[in-house]
Amino acid sequence: MSKEAIILKSDAGGRVFVPVDRQVELVREFERSGLSGPRFAEIAGVKYQTFAAWRRKHGSLPPTRRSRMSSPPIPSASWLEATVEPAGETSILVRLPGGATMELSHPGQASLAVQLLKAIAATPC
Repeated sequence: MSKEAIILKSDAGGRVFVPVDRQVELVREFERSGLSGPRFAEIAGVKYQTFAAWRRKHGSLPPTRRSRMSSPPIPSASWLEATVEPAGETSILVRLPGGATMELSHPGQASLAVQLLKAIAATPC
């Protein structure tokens, strides 16, 4: 690690701001060091969680999984041929390939039917 003195700024909460070029330098030093991430962070005087974030941003650590608040990845499209016909006054009958059928008697069942159809379409033949 570099022995050069650096003046780091901190906020009112005591958090230290490390310049981006220093973050990159530390990540590169870690990648050459052969040390574990937690051990390197301890030697560098940085919390491991902070150092791991720098590695995701500037180094070889893969990004973390998406949070639940972010939008899900867009799946590739698959097509499934089905026919829809009335099955009574308030229901419809969905006929799927192979002879399977689904009867929807309430509009609230539509989202479940769509999930089922997506699962069937994604299944390899």
